[in-house]
Amino acid sequence: MSNVTIGETPAWKDYEKIGFRVIFIYFLLQALPLDWKFYSYLFTGAAFPLHYEDIFNLANYTTRFSAGPAGYTDWAILLAIAIAGAAVWTYADRQRERTHALTTGNSPSRTYEVAFYWLRVILRYRLALALLAYGFLKLFALQAPYPSLSSLNTPYGDFNRWKLFSLSLGIVPSYELFLGGVEIALALLLLFRKTASIGAFIFLIFCGNIFISNLAYDGGDQVYSLLLISYALVILSFDLQRITRLLILQQPTAATTFKPVFEGVRRNGRWILKTAFLVFFVVVYGVKTGVGAKHDPYQYPTTKGLPAISGLYNVATFVLNGDTLAYSLTDSTRWRNVVFEEWNTISIRTNKPSLIDENNQHLVRKDNAERLYEIEGTNGRHYYSYATDTTQHLLTLQNRHPQLSAETLSLHYSRPDKNSVILTGTTYGKDSIYVVLEKVNKKYLLEEVAKGTGRNRKLKL
Repeated sequence: MSNVTIGETPAWKDYEKIGFRVIFIYFLLQALPLDWKFYSYLFTGAAFPLHYEDIFNLANYTTRFSAGPAGYTDWAILLAIAIAGAAVWTYADRQRERTHALTTGNSPSRTYEVAFYWLRVILRYRLALALLAYGFLKLFALQAPYPSLSSLNTPYGDFNRWKLFSLSLGIVPSYELFLGGVEIALALLLLFRKTASIGAFIFLIFCGNIFISNLAYDGGDQVYSLLLISYALVILSFDLQRITRLLILQQPTAATTFKPVFEGVRRNGRWILKTAFLVFFVVVYGVKTGVGAKHDPYQYPTTKGLPAISGLYNVATFVLNGDTLAYSLTDSTRWRNVVFEEWNTISIRTNKPSLIDENNQHLVRKDNAERLYEIEGTNGRHYYSYATDTTQHLLTLQNRHPQLSAETLSLHYSRPDKNSVILTGTTYGKDSIYVVLEKVNKKYLLEEVAKGTGRNRKLKL
């Protein structure tokens, strides 16, 4: 424990002590990794040396009592535990309060001031950790990637609200980079006591917008963003009264009389721990995330597809069980178009309703099979991953939706020329199909603008 210099500290009232005890226990339970599932993932799910996905998932973990994502029910349980713990603390405090000053030389008020200081330290580093975890993902445009070819060929109305928000952010990587830079800068402000309140104040404005966006667009991070806001409120509360008196009420305001003093081994240990935090979560995690952005972006699968095949294809011919089906906007069986991604995903647009993956949680996964961003919040297209047997010219397709993984297709492929693909085989329903695909030389406005041929120049689509 550090030495602490304190001026005339007003005595804490009984209700202030009780309230602080509840807050202290509650936020310790929220901020510290006390959940056994955290350590289960650390020792069984994470791979050593840690990948950037592992570091993010560990840094982003919050205490939860169910198998799913954290929710407000978890908060209620933690609050109940905090209230019970505060009751025990109150009883024990009353027993020793008479002798506390005599045995330690400290006043009870000083004890609470010290405890409040260390609570703020824990929350400062926990909030900084969350900001760094998300900040580097945004800095390298990983959280909201550029839309896939399938998304670029999906009507606007076939996306849910949160997917539209994510895609809108993904088409402006420079803005996403800016947001990541802001988060990293705020994290660095929080790591130093003299700038922590400034960082917390700016963060409340910044994350308040994120929280409202989650509410408006039905995002899955509203619980987590509100939790981070609560951390910032506790951090800012130490200076809030003085800031209010000085800037809003324009009244004389005394500086804080509480100042931690670190000496000897404690002083050196403090800087060693802070340096280790900066090296691991800024340098190591930042480098790993940058390398991952180039070689292992987590939102899309990284298994390469067939070479030189990616693009949008019209279905020129579609034969089902020997019957040729004409192009139709109402037929639920005939394919309308097909997209081959650069990775091993095929998406097929039909008039048959697709089962929507409603996940709106931000998940960082290493396993390609679990990287479902391309299908989340999307209707109108059926997504399949495929394995290739180049000797037999065989594609084995498997539906990417977790609830439809049993749906498979076995298709032989041939390529008469670089703009045509012929598929023959059987569907999941044991129907035989013969499909001729013709590549569409389609230009995308987003890409043309990036090349410098925007609206100010002639552009033919």
